[in-house]
Amino acid sequence: MAAGKFITIEGGEGVGKSTQIAALRDWLGSRGLEVVLTREPGGTPRAERIRELLLEPSAEPMPATCELLLMFAARSSHIENVIRPALARGAWVVCDRFTDSTYAYQGAGRGVDLDQIAMLEQLVQAGLRPDLTLLLDAPVATALARAQSRNLTFEVTDRFEQERREFFERVRQGYLSRAQQQSTRFAVIDATAGLDAVGAAIKAAVEQRLFR
Repeated sequence: MAAGKFITIEGGEGVGKSTQIAALRDWLGSRGLEVVLTREPGGTPRAERIRELLLEPSAEPMPATCELLLMFAARSSHIENVIRPALARGAWVVCDRFTDSTYAYQGAGRGVDLDQIAMLEQLVQAGLRPDLTLLLDAPVATALARAQSRNLTFEVTDRFEQERREFFERVRQGYLSRAQQQSTRFAVIDATAGLDAVGAAIKAAVEQRLFR
């Protein structure tokens, strides 16, 4: 049995990942593939509990190193209990964020040493990397306006969404830097286009990179 493929969807707040991830899952499923849809931080019961710690606002400040270690603790459980088994049985895994988000949020955003992130990446992932990373990119002002509108509708604001605009500017640049450095793995998608256009660009990237 052929191993499955590992696709990650990345991007800052408000770029429209959730809608496009669901559409991608349905499209891949229509081709007869088993699709495992998951997310980070999270994906397993234990990792989802860590996610709550990471996202909930708290009076106790969370040091950047604590945040980083929690991210990789959740990732370790997620990889071993969900991602690797799914890939081994031939399923395609579509993950809402993965390690590139750690380089963007904790690295570029928080200022954590990238070498420390790389060390944990090697320890936890042991060579596991996405086959394709789709980066949904939009100017921060546009993305944050979308996120704010969503929060007014659903009344949800997590600890990251409370950050200042300057933080998200650094996150975006961190993502774009990763995409430039690893262009064979990344496909950068203009998230300011309409839903249909973004969806078409995602399908084209998957078709070109993984089906040929």
